[in-house]
Amino acid sequence: MMLRIAASVAAAVVFGGLATTPNVAPPVQTESGLVVGGREHSAVVFKGIPFAAPPIGDLRWRAPIAPHSWTGVRKADRFSPICMQKGFYPPDAPVEPMSEDCLYLNVWVPTTSKTAKLPVMVWIYGGGLENGSASTPLYSGERLAQKGVIVVTANYRLGVFGFLAHHDLSAESADHSSGNYGLLDQIRALTWVKRNIAAFGGDPNRVTVFGQSSGSISISALTTSPLARNLFQRAIGESGGLFEPLDIAPAFKLAGAEQDGKAFVARAGRSTLQDLRQLSAPELMKTSFDAHLIIDGHALTQSPYDAYRKGQQNDVALLIGSNADEGNTFIAGRTITVENFTRELGRDFSDALVRAIAPQSGTTDLLARDSAAAFERDMRFRWDMWTWARLGANAGRGKVFFYQFTRVPPYRAGDNYFGWGASHGMEMQYVFDHIDQTQLSWTRHDRTLASDMSTYWTNFAKYGDPNGAGLPIWPEFSASTQQVMQLGDEIKPHILQDEGALKRIDRVYAGAQSPR
Repeated sequence: MMLRIAASVAAAVVFGGLATTPNVAPPVQTESGLVVGGREHSAVVFKGIPFAAPPIGDLRWRAPIAPHSWTGVRKADRFSPICMQKGFYPPDAPVEPMSEDCLYLNVWVPTTSKTAKLPVMVWIYGGGLENGSASTPLYSGERLAQKGVIVVTANYRLGVFGFLAHHDLSAESADHSSGNYGLLDQIRALTWVKRNIAAFGGDPNRVTVFGQSSGSISISALTTSPLARNLFQRAIGESGGLFEPLDIAPAFKLAGAEQDGKAFVARAGRSTLQDLRQLSAPELMKTSFDAHLIIDGHALTQSPYDAYRKGQQNDVALLIGSNADEGNTFIAGRTITVENFTRELGRDFSDALVRAIAPQSGTTDLLARDSAAAFERDMRFRWDMWTWARLGANAGRGKVFFYQFTRVPPYRAGDNYFGWGASHGMEMQYVFDHIDQTQLSWTRHDRTLASDMSTYWTNFAKYGDPNGAGLPIWPEFSASTQQVMQLGDEIKPHILQDEGALKRIDRVYAGAQSPR
């Protein structure tokens, strides 16, 4: 008690009484020191709070450690640099400063509610583990906070900085593993939330992780990681899961990833880790690198598919789904004909998978392109999310709610996303209730859908169930009923329509993988 009083006195002295001004909130005590945020709209926002020490110098390619403490009051009034990356995600996200010193998070706290122990939603951004930012305006949490939750967004290392495995890195690690540094950053951020969010009015035992694309893939891994157990109780996955049979892909196992890391070092023209750590970040990014999660025996001890199949996943409720036209994003700008169909898809998928759905003779180029889009949708997202839902439902731990987003935003001819339909990432502006960030001819139904989706998401964070007053009823998913909530021109449940196509992928995978 005396420590809290002393801290409050110190805050008043250091901050000079500014905490009582209209746009500044009282300081909050974290494990590392006092922070003060600012009032924006109907939320108090804390920007750029460190949750780990800067992963630079000798800490490059090491597990994150506790942040440095500070004295006085730290102004949390500006976003940190984003982690090193090429390009941006979403593709139209604004340019932001980059740095290896990027392990910071942001917190939105509602100002209208005086209730303590609010539910907490922690956003994990997508971008193929290569791009993304916790400070992208689309992910701003003030609209969700208005619905009675605390929102946290956190950066994590990307690309070669976040996912390089190497024998020497494993040897120097106390856990004899390497490669999942970005995933460990996510776990470190969730640990920070567990230890500190009560001081902001949050409930550390009512935490929901939510994310999209590779953020959702990360969440599927986090729901099975022993290091993340008890750090969150609910998970929302939007268009991304890691449920393919990873035993047919050596790079997803530590030994294979270490070999890929050895090849990377050679391509970079270096011979030792010390040489590699002395390279500047921009120089390091000149060498190509394929970022992905790894079954490393530490953060991930088995594939998510195996963990769920054995009932060994962490005990969390699930709200998961995908978009109707995901594949359009991945064929945009590509010329796909009957003749080059297998060659174009073979860039990303195995020959066996592509041959299983190759166009028959007599098929038109237009149908071949439609088939490619459907294949990209089903292989990248639809099958993973369906498999995640049915395995989660079969395990019988937390409830499972499954959705398909079908609304086509009103893009016009000439817009970047015109003609893409309900493609990859289109649901996010509705989830965050930020459709007005884009100047389109939004209809009353778009606004209703954004309001309802953001309420479904926050209800799930509050209760482990998206349903609530004034909303269409969202039934629980089960393997027997296969009910999917349609979020589009209509908001109502449907029976799964494409089970046949999804089971075909099941059969292809069963023929390709080693016996279990």
